[in-house]
Amino acid sequence: MKKNKKMALFSAVLATSLLTAACGDSDSSKGSEGKKSGGGDKIEVGFALKTQDSPYFVSLAEAVEKYGEEQGWDVTVLDANGDVQQETANIETFIAQGKDLIFLDAIEPDAVVPSIDSAAEAGIPVINLDSGVAEEANDVTTVYSDNRQNGRLVGLEYAKKMGDKPIKSIVLSGAKGNVAGYERRTGLFAGIIEGKLGVSEEEAWKLAEEFEKQLSSKGKASNDDAQFSVVGQGWGAWTEEEGLKAAEDLVTANADLTTVLGENDQMLFGAITALENAGIDGVDIVAAADGAKKAFDLIKEGKYFGTGLNSPTLVAEKGVEIAKEILVDGKDPESYDEVTLTEPAAIIKDNVDKYYELGF
Repeated sequence: MKKNKKMALFSAVLATSLLTAACGDSDSSKGSEGKKSGGGDKIEVGFALKTQDSPYFVSLAEAVEKYGEEQGWDVTVLDANGDVQQETANIETFIAQGKDLIFLDAIEPDAVVPSIDSAAEAGIPVINLDSGVAEEANDVTTVYSDNRQNGRLVGLEYAKKMGDKPIKSIVLSGAKGNVAGYERRTGLFAGIIEGKLGVSEEEAWKLAEEFEKQLSSKGKASNDDAQFSVVGQGWGAWTEEEGLKAAEDLVTANADLTTVLGENDQMLFGAITALENAGIDGVDIVAAADGAKKAFDLIKEGKYFGTGLNSPTLVAEKGVEIAKEILVDGKDPESYDEVTLTEPAAIIKDNVDKYYELGF
């Protein structure tokens, strides 16, 4: 269904272009082969951003502006401040302004579908950045980091570090039912199990799914062969403050932890404070993904094991690249997959300098 809707979007853009040509609008360079740089109207794009309440989203907005303006485009960012109704209004504003393309970082995957479809009906392609939307939405693609492989690569590196030593951990998760969080933690589980047992990646994913089922049903999980256990799961709402709250009781109840696992850096910053408050040291801090420069600094100091490459710079760069292909080169929106992933990487002390400027 989604691919058919994408074809409808392309047909709408093409029909609009043909109508413009038939009317003899000599000032417009819109057409089925895209707007050519240096001639005709200037390309105008909008970015409907969910929030700017964390460094990641601020960096994402700045990167979209930077890469768009390097193309000679006018880029307008509207912040919904976490309000679904404001997000709808922002997209409606972009449609009314006749933007050539809309970037979107959606608040909720289902609530935004009518707005995306309205843009498509107006012949305006929508590219999602960072957050996915419901499958039936009439968008072009969703660009974000490879949560599964980021987690797995970090897990593999951590298994290498631990060798035959047992891992007794807690895990801090963002929000119940969140797909990205699920992918990140199961990626960590898969990488650790794969590295500790020496099994294939395929087998490791199966074992990680079993591990996750234990965790969701019992609140704890273990793989005895890998000497790997999670003795508790806390929900930290992706923030440092809530990460601290989620970690406090778990840390107090498990003073012999080797490891705190987490689905992003911010929650783990809170866990570090919880450990310090409890007077516990020597615990490894392992994030499935994020890429905060604060984490990179701690990695350099040996106070944080590692994190996965979730770079707003790379997400913005890829999004603008796809937009250029559609708007300038005339590429068919139908040709894109539902998801476009950036390159995954485990960032640890050995390579943190290589990735530092991609952080936020």
